[in-house]
Parts: sequence; C-alpha cells; structure tokens
Amino acid sequence: MRTDTPGTISPVTRVIALFGPTAVGKTDVAIALARRLRDRDQRPVAVGADALQVYAGLEVLTGVADATQRAELEHRLVAFLPVTETCSAGAYARLAHAEIDGLLAEGATPIVVGGTGLYLRAALADLDLKPPAPPDVRARLEAEVATRGAPALHAELARRAPWAAAEIAPTDRQRIVRALELDAIGALEPPPAENQLWTSDTRHPTRLIGLVMEREALYARIDARVDAMIAAGAMDEVRAAHAAGASPSARQALGFDELLQDDVEAMKRRTRNYAKRQLTWMRKLPGVELVDVTDREPDDVARELVG
Repeated sequence: MRTDTPGTISPVTRVIALFGPTAVGKTDVAIALARRLRDRDQRPVAVGADALQVYAGLEVLTGVADATQRAELEHRLVAFLPVTETCSAGAYARLAHAEIDGLLAEGATPIVVGGTGLYLRAALADLDLKPPAPPDVRARLEAEVATRGAPALHAELARRAPWAAAEIAPTDRQRIVRALELDAIGALEPPPAENQLWTSDTRHPTRLIGLVMEREALYARIDARVDAMIAAGAMDEVRAAHAAGASPSARQALGFDELLQDDVEAMKRRTRNYAKRQLTWMRKLPGVELVDVTDREPDDVARELVG
C-alpha cells in the first residue's frame, strides 16, 4: 500500500519497509533513515525480515547488524533463535505482527528490513499458509533426503510437478521436502499469479522501498563482504553450528554448506546467484519504490527518501 510520493513520509504512513539484495547496504540505509526520523521526533525501530538472521550464533554469516549498528538503531527479531530450532514463515509472521503492532501502539515507527521475500510479506501482510503435513510424512521425507540427497528428491519432484521443481534449487533441501510434503497431502498447487508472493493489501499503511544497485558493483560488494565475513569468523560460526546440530532451516544460510567444505568461492557464487533472484523478484513488486544506491552514501539515500 503506497501512501507517499518519493521524498516524503506522509502522516498516513505507519510502517516503512526496506528490501534489497544481500550486500546492497540495507542496514546502513536503515540507520541513516532512522537518524532523519529521530530529527523529526520519531522513534524508529528496525524489525528484521530475514529467514536466516533469526539464528543466534550465525550473526556474522547472515549479516546481522553488529553491536555498533544496533546501538544506533534498535533491531528486533534478529539473532534470537537457537540454531537447532526450525523457523517457519507462519511462526515468524506471528512474532513480526506482535512486534510491529506493539511498536505502533507505543507511537514508534517500525522499519522492516529484509532480504527474504516471504518473510517481508509475512511481516507486512496476512499469510494464506498451506496446511502442515502429518509428522510421519515429514519424517519419511527427511529420512529420504538424508540418505538419497536433495538432488535425488528434486528429480522426483520434477517428475511429479515440473513447475514446482523449476522454482527450487536442486540443493534447497528444505523447500524440496516441503513441496513433496504438500504433494503427498494433495495441497501442492501452481501459483495463481506471478506476484502471489506479494500483496499490496498490507496490515498497516506501508511505504515499500526497494534498494537496487548496478549488477557488477553489487557483485563486487558481495565478494568483498564474503571475504570480510571469513575474516570476522564466519567459518568458526558454521563449524560450531554444525557441531551443535544445526536444523535444516538454519543450514539454508548462504555459505553454510560451502564453508563446511572450505569453499569460499562457491559461497560467493551462490550469494551472487541469490542476489540476482532477489533483484528479479523485487522489480516485479506492485507499488515498490525502487532506489538506486550505486556509488551513493547511505545519508544521501536517506535524504532522498525523507528529505
């Protein structure tokens, strides 16, 4: 639901949402935006909308705002869940709605910051979720993916529902298992529309801002960011999480499997591919306000957004 023109935050707007590909600089822009909002006597609070930043112990790997950044802008729903736990969009939605509603009731301005499309939608709107599969179906499929591997089950999904397999990477075990679960209970259906992942019918008046960057510049930032993560201890994080019995959903973090195999270049490739998909999806969102941040400082971007 767009409520402003570019360069303004209207009195009607209650929630600001920042989306963008990994490494585009969402956190820095959110902090710069928060400074300007505080100058207007508002109280901004960031609410994370990322499927992997929820895990405590993977902060470096998933790019959670560091202590200095959090001192400038309070962040909610990041680094709160043990790596052994599984997080679903439905569970996250309940938490995000409670956080956003509570902040609004206090007179604060939520800035929803994320790079996971489904979690952004879950934070801002009501989800129409598919039913869970019976425990025995989930257990059987988890056992199969453990013994046969994700690519084998992806091939099986491709035979049953080619349209579903085309949207899932052969290594994405979590989504493969979920699709096969839905197929087993007769609930796997083609998406009715291109933008089913998104809706403009948000729970509160929201300004949706999509950060974009020239492709080569973004890829260079991704490579540099991965190098910085390695230097900051991402490899140790992954090994510790693996030893602790990280859940299948925690293992979906970009670079988790790659770093277990000491393959930094593979992590960079996977991250670049993921960023490309994020950009493609974001540009299709109805009502999104795209802002090019190539070679720009966060304060300059914030000035464009709120004046």
